[in-house]
Amino acid sequence: MRGVVFDGKQIQVVDDLEVREPGAGEVLVAISAAGLCHSDLSVVDGTIPFPVPVVLGHEGAGVVEAVGVGVTHVAPGDHVALSTLANCGTCAECDRGRPTMCRQAIGRPGKPFTRGGQPVHQFASNSAFAERTVVKAVQAVRIPKDIPMPSAALIGCGVLTGVGAVLNRARVDRGESVVVIGTGGIGLNVIQGARIAGASRIVAVDANPAKEETARTFGATDFLRSTEGVRDLLPTGADHVFECVGRVELVRQAVDLLDRHGQAILLGTAPATAEASFLVSSMFLDKSILGCRYGSSRPQRDIPLYTQLYRQGRLLLDELVTRTYPVEDFEKAVGDLEAGRVARGVLTF
Repeated sequence: MRGVVFDGKQIQVVDDLEVREPGAGEVLVAISAAGLCHSDLSVVDGTIPFPVPVVLGHEGAGVVEAVGVGVTHVAPGDHVALSTLANCGTCAECDRGRPTMCRQAIGRPGKPFTRGGQPVHQFASNSAFAERTVVKAVQAVRIPKDIPMPSAALIGCGVLTGVGAVLNRARVDRGESVVVIGTGGIGLNVIQGARIAGASRIVAVDANPAKEETARTFGATDFLRSTEGVRDLLPTGADHVFECVGRVELVRQAVDLLDRHGQAILLGTAPATAEASFLVSSMFLDKSILGCRYGSSRPQRDIPLYTQLYRQGRLLLDELVTRTYPVEDFEKAVGDLEAGRVARGVLTF
């Protein structure tokens, strides 16, 4: 079968990939569409250290082909969106409703694939850049069949991370002010999460002026090309600032833009050894810096909620899909993403 494999030196679209049958508590999914995210490229450039060879992709949707023993919540033929959380469901963190903190879901890559008889790693317990993948049952969430697969694919990372960061982690309240630094796939979902939460002022910041129209479509009330103008709009600072790029100088700017009791939420993926600085004295007025993994999401709860909001017209998905690419055009998709020509490119199989 086809898949996108990174061997540590180059990315290839191969056609000799194999995946095993699902075991107990697992699901085999035929991938229909998969979003291309900067996190996939971060594996390639070393920002996210990961063992190789690896099948990339972590934002996908497809159709269940087979289920293992004990799986009852999905069945062959069901449409599903996939999460990256291979959480155990039984530890203290899972029991508290914090599956993103489950230690079974962090740093334990499996190897369900083989190529030429050699095992191949699975990225983010998902590997959606393959015609078929095997995931834990908890990662497959049934969705209505009327949701287009390219749109549904984006729920599994961009929506869960961006909207989740607003609703679950920052808990933005009605009437509050929000600044979003970076309006790529994650940033746009932060913007619409803030709109859904009832924020009164949503300031989008991006160096690319071509992104303004899309940012406003998703709910931005203002658009700036740098953070320098934020204080003109919000003289006392913002209640929430989301850094969605992963650059340490932008982390500092996010902190500096906070009002009293404000929160800086870090979503961008910086290199593993990156360090950021801030004035300690600036934090004493009840300000906070919040890390956020995967939107502090509970996928089996959140994905059905987001599909409901989509069907009501309150959550935008179709507008996120700038362009679809057959998997053979992977290099073109990467080029468009790196050049900022797409909000989200989606690979199709």
